Amino acid sequence: MSVDDPLLLFIYFLYGLAFLVMGLTLLLERNWSMASGQTRILLALATFGILHGIHEWLEFYLLAAGAFGDAVPGWLSWLRLILLYLSFVCLIVYGISSFRQPGYTPLAGMRLGLAVLLPFGAGILISAALAYRAAVHPWLDLLDGLSRYLLAFPGAAFAALALRDASIRQRSLGNPKVARHYLLAASGFLFYGVTQFFVRPLDMFPANWINAEAFRSLFGFPVQILRAGAAVVITIAIVRVTQALERERALQLESAREERLRVLEQIQSEMSKREQMRRELLQHTVFCQEEERARIARELHDETSQTLSALSLDLATLKTMIPKGDQSLEFVDRLQSLNKQMAQGLYRLVHDLRPAQLDDLGLIPALQYLADQDARGKGLDIRLTIEGKNRRLEASVETVLYRIAQEALTNIVRHAQTRQGAITLRYETQQVTLRVEDQGSGFDLAKNFLPPQGWGLAGMRERVEAVGGDLSIQSEPGKGTAVVAVIPLYDLIP
Repeated sequence: MSVDDPLLLFIYFLYGLAFLVMGLTLLLERNWSMASGQTRILLALATFGILHGIHEWLEFYLLAAGAFGDAVPGWLSWLRLILLYLSFVCLIVYGISSFRQPGYTPLAGMRLGLAVLLPFGAGILISAALAYRAAVHPWLDLLDGLSRYLLAFPGAAFAALALRDASIRQRSLGNPKVARHYLLAASGFLFYGVTQFFVRPLDMFPANWINAEAFRSLFGFPVQILRAGAAVVITIAIVRVTQALERERALQLESAREERLRVLEQIQSEMSKREQMRRELLQHTVFCQEEERARIARELHDETSQTLSALSLDLATLKTMIPKGDQSLEFVDRLQSLNKQMAQGLYRLVHDLRPAQLDDLGLIPALQYLADQDARGKGLDIRLTIEGKNRRLEASVETVLYRIAQEALTNIVRHAQTRQGAITLRYETQQVTLRVEDQGSGFDLAKNFLPPQGWGLAGMRERVEAVGGDLSIQSEPGKGTAVVAVIPLYDLIP
């Protein structure tokens, strides 16, 4: 082993390591290609780096084995040559695929390059055919040289143009740092392509004049040093590109996340406002409904009831004025009976619209009347239980609790198939709880109650929510039903 061989071994190792790192970086970071405006064509460049890195390490192994006199299988040299060809083909595929991207405009330099490369390639093939038409072909060296003339240099030129185009695009997108790294990689590939002209000595033009031995004699060091340097520059530039684009992507993701949070907060704020508006609207609706019921009840009581009372008195007077035995007495008695029925019906209607006990005496007397008189008239046996210290509540809360109990008793009559029930009113420090239950048929809570079946439950829930409370329904088929309304207490009336 000569004194320069250790340096050459290190160069081949570094050469292969650089391209292998580049290939693995691109392979692992291929997702950023979408951010950089490229597509899966970067897979071709990554494959070039991996294959060429393996080729250089195989070259390193063959050189070390030859230096130490170890026997090397002949197929390894052919495997190295195959890897060399495949890597350069991938490089060409990358360059050509880059030019075929949507919106790409061919550069004048690319057209000029194609105009030069085609005659150049034809000349190389003719030179090789003329030089070796009658001589023994050194196939490994000849094919190695042809791969560098016909594939390596065009592939490196195409890659340089593609990376330069990527640099222009990044600069137009406002990423000057990424553009500089792309341009550095493009320069590295262009320089790398130029070094491919220095092939092993061959008996053909231009390899008989311009070759690796002539370069070493002229400059005193192997051309592989320049290739390794170009590989290191390309790898550093590509790694910097991936890092810069990764940072850009992270910033974009962070910006998108912040924008999403801002939108979510805005939506949440809007939903809160809408919920507040809905609650206020419910409160206003319930208040207006109760006000309208109270007004109608007052008018019926003050006007219609008085009219019926006057009619009753007039009928009684008329009855005294008719002689006994007169047939007109039967009509007067019938009119008095109808008048009494109308008065009783009107009383029930006024009570349903707005019970006087609720306004005058409070919630408990109103519930007592509801359980004793109203429910009994409907054939129900209702037990009323009061727990905790009795106190007056806000008028709207008492009204809601009374309406919940009234609607729940109506549901028992209509659906529960039972005549037994219970009302429990429990006063607590911070809330009041109303529970109306029965041991009737019950129902399936998972059933979707579409209108008009579900209007009663929906109305109860809206009334409770209008005063900031919560309504829950507990029921199972055959096990009865319990309606529980829990309302927090804010303003207590002593």
